[in-house]
Amino acid sequence: MPSRYRKGVFCIAYSLNPVRYLLLHRKFHWKGWEFPKGGRIAMEKEKNTAKRELREETGLNAIKIKRFPVRGRFVYDKKTQAEWKARGFSYALCSAEVKKGKVKLSKQEHDGYKWCAYSEALKLLSWPERKKCLRIVNRAIKT
Repeated sequence: MPSRYRKGVFCIAYSLNPVRYLLLHRKFHWKGWEFPKGGRIAMEKEKNTAKRELREETGLNAIKIKRFPVRGRFVYDKKTQAEWKARGFSYALCSAEVKKGKVKLSKQEHDGYKWCAYSEALKLLSWPERKKCLRIVNRAIKT
């Protein structure tokens, strides 16, 4: 089993008035709801990774990006480990304020999207670390 973790970001996209979170329905490697996320390129700064991944996966541009002092990681399944030659994914948490609008999905990874209130987003998210990250960002937006 590989020992290294792929470095990247979780990017929680949201719009204001009222606050709505953008969730993407994943179809590649596993099925379920998540936020935009992805790996860093070489020496790319985490905020730039968040901006790029948001644009690549949704077609949306960030109005404001915030980097949180939160890190985590998870282990890939065997097939994904072989594909990425990595044990798993190591992430930094970012949020991106966006103007709510039509999302242009990256069809390879996702087959749907949804703008959700916090409580709905929390229920739909598939993985505990993503729920934890949503709680952190929601708390920051409310204060």
